Amino acid sequence: MTKAKVIVFAGSTRKDSLNKKLARQAAKAAEEAGAAVTYIDLADYDMPLYDGDDEAASGLPPKAKEFKKLLKEHDGFLIASPEYNSAYSAVLKNAIDWASRVSEQGEPSLSAFTGKYAGIMSASPGALGGLRGLYALRELLQNINVTVLPRMQAVTGGDAAFNDDGSLKEERFAKGVAAIAGDLVKTLQKIKA
Repeated sequence: MTKAKVIVFAGSTRKDSLNKKLARQAAKAAEEAGAAVTYIDLADYDMPLYDGDDEAASGLPPKAKEFKKLLKEHDGFLIASPEYNSAYSAVLKNAIDWASRVSEQGEPSLSAFTGKYAGIMSASPGALGGLRGLYALRELLQNINVTVLPRMQAVTGGDAAFNDDGSLKEERFAKGVAAIAGDLVKTLQKIKA
């Protein structure tokens, strides 16, 4: 059977982002569950703020095309999203906005997202662990034709939640991340079969 292909990233470009640490944990868990995993850092995909006039004049920027191509090549997504003011980050929204655009003649709308599955999670220093932002992210993804798995994981006290090697200290958080990754991989493998 062909392995399910999962792309993993955080909605942050910060070097020491808690959500990058969380995304790496999710990537490891997805690999252990049997997926072919690609981890990317949005800091490597510098995109200008979405502007319809720029798009009309020049099309998608090169890094937006690259990001969109990667999304299209994968069956599912694992996204670790920071919470900014009870929502997802601007950098994540901007990347999604660019990837949602039609870039080739005859291409169906939302081709990078339609029929895809996603698992979502968050880490935050706060007591809710970024949970409010996950509900907003779920709504966004569902509106662009992504099926979001029911289970979510919010890592509370995120600034003290990781060991020096990047692993999660608390077993309940590690198990939650592994369960989301495992559920995503199982779902994708059933679909591929």
